[in-house]
Amino acid sequence: MTSNEVALAFEDGVTRMIRVGRFETIMDAAYKARINIPSDCRDGACGTCKSLCISGEFDPGDFIDDAMTEDELDRGYLLTCQAEPETDMVIEVPGTSEMAKTSAAQFQATITELIHHSDSTVSFSLDVQDRDDLAFLPGQYMNVQVPGTDQQRSYSFSSGTKDDHASFMVRITPEGAMSTYLAQRAKVGDELTMTGPFGSFFLRAPQRRMLLLAGGTGLAPILSMLEKMVTDNVTQPAHLIYGVTNDIDVVGRDLLDAYVEKLPNFSYTYCVSSPETTHENTGYVTAYIQNEHLDDGDVDVYLCGPPAMVNAVEGWFTDERITPANFYFERFAPKATTDGDEETGAPVSTQVLAEAGEQISAAQAVSTIETGRLSFRTEDSMAHLDARMGLELAVSELMIGNLSAEQLKRFRRLAEQIQEHLSAAGDAVVDVDGFIRSNDAFHEYLFSLCDNPTFFDSYRRLDVSAQMGEALADSCWLAPEITQEHFDLVDALEREDLAAVRQIILSHNDFCRHTMRTAIEQEVAA
Repeated sequence: MTSNEVALAFEDGVTRMIRVGRFETIMDAAYKARINIPSDCRDGACGTCKSLCISGEFDPGDFIDDAMTEDELDRGYLLTCQAEPETDMVIEVPGTSEMAKTSAAQFQATITELIHHSDSTVSFSLDVQDRDDLAFLPGQYMNVQVPGTDQQRSYSFSSGTKDDHASFMVRITPEGAMSTYLAQRAKVGDELTMTGPFGSFFLRAPQRRMLLLAGGTGLAPILSMLEKMVTDNVTQPAHLIYGVTNDIDVVGRDLLDAYVEKLPNFSYTYCVSSPETTHENTGYVTAYIQNEHLDDGDVDVYLCGPPAMVNAVEGWFTDERITPANFYFERFAPKATTDGDEETGAPVSTQVLAEAGEQISAAQAVSTIETGRLSFRTEDSMAHLDARMGLELAVSELMIGNLSAEQLKRFRRLAEQIQEHLSAAGDAVVDVDGFIRSNDAFHEYLFSLCDNPTFFDSYRRLDVSAQMGEALADSCWLAPEITQEHFDLVDALEREDLAAVRQIILSHNDFCRHTMRTAIEQEVAA
């Protein structure tokens, strides 16, 4: 076979199919198909494109430990910029299908505004040629070429996705190529070249409370997210904690005050880590995370800052035994080469850290920006449930109209067998082992009937049953809607009502996520 078929399963349940040629990477084939999966370095060095292989075999290619460990490889992870399929595959891609439609391209732009906030921070705005073609998601970044050189720096948008101009906020680093240009030579009318957008750090559709954490010029992508919230009339509560090193680094408060007025449920706190500060709030961002910001873990966390800050915040959540619903991050520089206070997460000084896209050195720098999603135990469980949902949406579409009366009868009987292991009200598990076995048999049934070994193998390799076995216990709570939806799915297939089938599968996944999250939280609290 000269090519293999690879299914790209995105976070929102959408699956895109591509053909990958012999000795071709998944990423190269995806770009040919105009599918923009997360990418930063394309050299196996940054880990942004790390994805989970659900089924199939592949040559992992070359990579460094900072991008992916051997243990992660053993657990099925791969780097799409390096992996070459050896069979048909199904992989989970970090990000949504909306991001997949956002293509990376080169743009010419002209500086229209330069704002020197302080000696440490400058903002600039660009008039972009073919602005309508620059489609980005709030939180993503561009690679900007330093005028007069062949070097590029990565900067996150601080502007909104619908703004006429593209704006960026930059930390001035001594002897930095772009810093020197912006501080000494840049002027309105200068022309720049930039490529993008890139990154998986972007605002997802708000569904719950949000905690936004920014270190230094990590404020830039947060500003872009806030503008999107205004555009979409978001009502979910959002609180920002903005931390800097020195007083001179405190910028953008006028912008944040304006968003407090525009967004009824937005608030913010800022702090300065230097002991010489004259500001009221001293210390680090973790000291200002309050219970009211966390909603007992039902919170989406967005964090942009230096690696030490990302590590410290992750450690704080672990130490406090709090598992957020989602944790998205953007690091300014590779964690293995960055100094900083690992315990407190202090953003390091401009003299120590080349922040926000400033190159460190050819030997040290792996990627100027690293984006991703922190994996807590809850998120591992949610990822497998979402993968099952994506596969079930696909297999249901294949099987609808092709099930015999006997097969539908068998399917309904499998639903009935699940009930035997639940309470009379269907809201508690009486026999965990029996429930897991019968539930697995029900969900596996359509795959066993489908004449597609890739789909069947994909389902068998999911870890949902093992995750359930770790989380659930006898007498644990179960969303009561789950039981009825098993029967509803069979009925919808019998009616050949594809729209109803899809709605039931999506709803079922939501109730399963709620059940698993509740079980994990109860175990943590015990």
